[in-house]
Amino acid sequence: MESDARFFRRRANEELAAAGRAVTEAARERRLVLAGAFLDRLKAVEAAASATELAMGMAPERPAMNWTAQP
Repeated sequence: MESDARFFRRRANEELAAAGRAVTEAARERRLVLAGAFLDRLKAVEAAASATELAMGMAPERPAMNWTAQP
């Protein structure tokens, strides 16, 4: 079974590709609106997954190493 994130990413890509092939401007706009909706859902799913991982202690809150340049 496909994960939610993978589904929303795939559908957004499909809609963007369809928008590029659209014959009319109205069809192109409808496809772009759909792609935007799938991208919004993808962001929500990824944010929820990140929050869940942080709450469970599975993901670090900050990087283990500080990679900033030293003077």
